[in-house]
Amino acid sequence: MSKSYDPQMHTAEHVLNRTMVNMFGCGRSYSSHLNADKSKCDYHFPRPLTDDEAQELERKINEVLVQNLPVSTQMLSRDEAESLVSLSSLPASVDAAQPVRLVFVGEYDVCPCIGEHVSSTGEVGLFRLVSHDFTPSDEENGMGRLRIRFKLKKSLI
Repeated sequence: MSKSYDPQMHTAEHVLNRTMVNMFGCGRSYSSHLNADKSKCDYHFPRPLTDDEAQELERKINEVLVQNLPVSTQMLSRDEAESLVSLSSLPASVDAAQPVRLVFVGEYDVCPCIGEHVSSTGEVGLFRLVSHDFTPSDEENGMGRLRIRFKLKKSLI
């Protein structure tokens, strides 16, 4: 793990991803850069995010975080894991016979992940959406790149 790796930020990313999926029906981020100070996630998205949507996204993420949901992991066979989540993001080099590690954020989110996480969402602190920008695509599918930058306020005080 890098020196700046932060389990709180990684758990916040999971909650951000699930909230994006729930609010907008988009996929999870296709690219992310997580650091203890600030982080960013990129999404395939058809349009810019409005400021009102950004505020609602931040509110919903914090609503989940303050629930103090347990964060746990489970090793499942590939077939068992595939019955719960898409495994399309797993590298091709992953041996199909090897168990898949799933991370559960309460009943709110589940996805394959090898990273470190906090034991409950209450340890994350408050999520602050710092900025968002959109880059249109020339591709026929009309999906551009929505970048969301965020920080955590580690204390609820």
